[in-house]
Amino acid sequence: MRILLADDHELVRDTIAAFIENEDGYSVVQCADLPGVHHALKAHEPFDLVLLDYQMPGMNGLKGLTDVMEVVHPRPVALISGTADKSIAEAALDMGAAGFLPKTVSGKSLINAIKFMSMGEQYAPIAFMTQEESVSAHPLKDLLTDREMQVLECLTRGLANKEIAREVSLQEVTIKLHVKNLCRKLDAKNRTHAAMIAKEQQLF
Repeated sequence: MRILLADDHELVRDTIAAFIENEDGYSVVQCADLPGVHHALKAHEPFDLVLLDYQMPGMNGLKGLTDVMEVVHPRPVALISGTADKSIAEAALDMGAAGFLPKTVSGKSLINAIKFMSMGEQYAPIAFMTQEESVSAHPLKDLLTDREMQVLECLTRGLANKEIAREVSLQEVTIKLHVKNLCRKLDAKNRTHAAMIAKEQQLF
């Protein structure tokens, strides 16, 4: 089985690929961003399954998913993520994705999910899809837009504007505007203070 795996975090990518290639007859082609995915799709024979990281460069949310689905149709495309919530997973499945895999999934479950999706079935972990969305009720989540939440999460990791722009596929000047809005909404003195508020409030 031939699988295209796309994730911008090399360690995560290598770990997932190792689990998959440990199975007889499985091979993995890796890439780090959406442009790399489109290059790989042109350079290789059709893949049996494509796995896309939700937040890698070029994805632009679920648009990247739909773009790849259009290119490889009717072959399956699934989403993987360490940060996306149940609403993102549900939206991806509704759009026709083959499945949603949180990065917390075990190696055995990963292989079973890949086999399941390659047969044309949809997969999403029951525990993940049925969990209580207590986090979504956080008051700061009601205050901020999805994009502002995404930028704020990057701030808590200490990323610079240029790094955030690359990760979320926006211009650096747009990131500066988001940071300014975040500081205003959170009553923060600066980006570091905004990140501290997010951590103190256990937003992530």
